[in-house]
Amino acid sequence: MSSATFTAHPESATQGCREFASLFQHPLLEEPPTGSAPSDQQRQYAMLARKAENLCRSCPLMQQCLYSAVVKHDVAGYAGGTTARQRMAIRNRLGITVAPEDFDTLAGITARNRHVDHDEVVRLRYANPHESLETLARRLGCSLSTVKRHLRRHRNEAQRPRVQPRPLPSMAEVLAAFRAVVAPATLHRAA
Repeated sequence: MSSATFTAHPESATQGCREFASLFQHPLLEEPPTGSAPSDQQRQYAMLARKAENLCRSCPLMQQCLYSAVVKHDVAGYAGGTTARQRMAIRNRLGITVAPEDFDTLAGITARNRHVDHDEVVRLRYANPHESLETLARRLGCSLSTVKRHLRRHRNEAQRPRVQPRPLPSMAEVLAAFRAVVAPATLHRAA
């Protein structure tokens, strides 16, 4: 990849991650090399991260993207001007955690491309305790394993103590944590 390939132009600044998806979805940005990785791989990662950083910094949506990547979704790779490690450091600084994606819901997609709603599975089970799980699966149009997975999840959630969720941090708090985590790394690179 040449340096000119990922130069941000004013007209494309709003679409950097979309226009250069191959950069943002590069395997090295998705899963950074470890400290023991070959130096050429580490240099390539640093180059890709700088290019992604430059595109993010020129994007008018960067703050919203950063907020979403830190507070709402646990995404992989480079997003909102940060690496996955930097987002973890920002979350630690803010004292928040982001739940991983719920792939159980996606696993319940039926032939009609409809998600099986977790609450609907639980509601049907309580409304029809005498019916077999196979019958419930047929009624929902999903597999028996999907019904079992949702009921198991419901049992596990019921056993966990309820914790009052913390209020989400403000945009200003996320930006302050971003500056505290990312600015030192940027200054270190410049030296």
